[in-house]
Amino acid sequence: MKFSILISSYNKGKYLESCIESCLNQTEENYEIILFDNNSTDNTHELLDKYSSKVKIVKKERISKHPAINQVDLIFNAFEVSTGSIICLLDGDDYFSHNKLETIKNFFIKHSNVNTVFDLPILKYSDYQSKFILKKKIQKNIWPTIIPTSGISCSREFFYFFIKNSFAKTYKMLEIDFRLNVLSRIIDKNYKICEDDLTYYRQIDTGLMSNINKFSKKWWNKRYEAHDFMNSLFKKHNRIYNNKIDYFISKFISNFNKKN
Repeated sequence: MKFSILISSYNKGKYLESCIESCLNQTEENYEIILFDNNSTDNTHELLDKYSSKVKIVKKERISKHPAINQVDLIFNAFEVSTGSIICLLDGDDYFSHNKLETIKNFFIKHSNVNTVFDLPILKYSDYQSKFILKKKIQKNIWPTIIPTSGISCSREFFYFFIKNSFAKTYKMLEIDFRLNVLSRIIDKNYKICEDDLTYYRQIDTGLMSNINKFSKKWWNKRYEAHDFMNSLFKKHNRIYNNKIDYFISKFISNFNKKN
């Protein structure tokens, strides 16, 4: 069992060293690190020179003005050059515990038919940290509580399936973690949750969609995209999307906001 750690980064030079070092200090030895940098303009390039012999580094110019689309594109490109049977995603500002890969490996060995393992990260704020809580949704047909990108590990076969079902070039506001959570936990339903503290997720102001206020125009636009993504995914897999009322309310308000 070989791991491919796929790191996507844009202007994360402040955190990249701890991110990469956490991968290099794993107790599991059979892994590769692939980092796709989205043409960063900070000190990222100087830092990456230090790790050029230990990390496969690919620099790519941004193809879209939308951060979420760029993130999806970077990770898909990293997957194309990866060789591991297990894919671990990692954002450039997050980091792993030293035993993450070993623990995930044991999970996949114990549950041999599972496609995805989610671990619940430690959320790191500027002056404190807390455990990510997986809340149960009252509405069964709405998207689940989204486990962040860096807490997602999946089989190579499932990730390829994900690529074919992600509508990658559309839904400009939907990050890869939302897409993967929905496909794995609602469509595929072949996953496990690991409660161990394996991932440290930084809550920073420059994160994707970090400045969206509830009920703002962006909030409604993203909510409509989320519903439309799920509706399209359900149709593709011959299932009925039952959350039509919330879907159409979000669509109406989103379209109204675009006209005003």
